[in-house]
Amino acid sequence: MSRRGLTAVAAAAPVVGLLGLMAWALVQTGGNPGGVGINNVFGEVSVEEGPAPSFALPLLNGETVSLADFKGKVVMLDFWSSWCPPCIEEAPALAAAYPQYADKGVEFLGVAIWDEEREVRRHVERYNVPYPNGLDEFGKTAMDYGVRGIPEKFFIDLDGMLVRKFIGPVSLDRLQEIMSEILGGEGDVQG
Repeated sequence: MSRRGLTAVAAAAPVVGLLGLMAWALVQTGGNPGGVGINNVFGEVSVEEGPAPSFALPLLNGETVSLADFKGKVVMLDFWSSWCPPCIEEAPALAAAYPQYADKGVEFLGVAIWDEEREVRRHVERYNVPYPNGLDEFGKTAMDYGVRGIPEKFFIDLDGMLVRKFIGPVSLDRLQEIMSEILGGEGDVQG
């Protein structure tokens, strides 16, 4: 091999090594971008109240849903992933809560991020999740909402205004309290 060829190989080796390392890291994290992950602080956090960012999200049933479809409803937007332990922990509570509010002008929407469709479908089936769920494949909706970890829940009022944000899992009791506060006591559930 010529001296020029050896120089080219020597120059390319670090680039190939870096690309290999990046590919290995991507496989090891399941495609989860760095700097985001499972939330380790739980509870309500301040949110800049204002119009909720609009979105168009493909649902698992093949339809597309947008924020405009929920005009006049309270919306609980839940960002989650099937591999996230706190998301798994709260799945039964969210599934149990939805039917309690479905006829009270409330809609839940699950937004799976950093996940594979096959695993999202398994999670929805395993926990009998009755509300619509979609896959935010490229993270656009999550970025628009400023999601930094999962699970994160955003509450949007009847007027399409972002009013509350919770990070980490919520219990059924806590979710009922939140909904009652947002609905002005009309969301009280016995049980």
